[in-house]
Amino acid sequence: MTSATEKTTPAGTRERLVGAMIRTLQTRGLHGAGLSDILALAQAPKGVLYHHFPGGKSALAVAAIESTVDWSCEWLDKLMLTHGNPADALRAWIVRAVGGLGDSGFELGCPLAAVALESTAADVEIRAALANGFDAIRHRIAQALVRAGHDDIRAQGLAALMVAAYEGGLLQARVANDVAPMMQATETLLSLLNPKESP
Repeated sequence: MTSATEKTTPAGTRERLVGAMIRTLQTRGLHGAGLSDILALAQAPKGVLYHHFPGGKSALAVAAIESTVDWSCEWLDKLMLTHGNPADALRAWIVRAVGGLGDSGFELGCPLAAVALESTAADVEIRAALANGFDAIRHRIAQALVRAGHDDIRAQGLAALMVAAYEGGLLQARVANDVAPMMQATETLLSLLNPKESP
């Protein structure tokens, strides 16, 4: 959930604004994201921001969350199709995130976690977007586990554990400059994914 800003085609103004917001959330968080910095990164004038996002910074944050979730779900779908089993796909998902974190000098975390940690009860739309987003990602993982032979309840539980390990692992790795605990937790969790070992 850390690479939604990657694009291979030129982006329009709206897409540039969303990409700039994602990058800013990754590096500075929600409250550290100044509009002037976001606009400069997107190479867009202020008036364009309110044209695309009348709700201002909060509306842009919601769009960044939704874009990140869409990218993450598409990436998970691709990995599930490419790999023979969910454990291999999820390992690839984690390894890619870990690689991106390391390549950025442990600066680019997950934008979803950054917003979640800083949001307050007043951020109703933002929290709703986050809740829906995490639910969508868990659902994608659970669906793959059901197809691999897990019953629905166990699949949902394992999906929740995987997302928790992913987000919590990235947070720990970022502050410690060390991905080893995240990978250790990942391998332990992935060992539970064989349906034959279900209790």
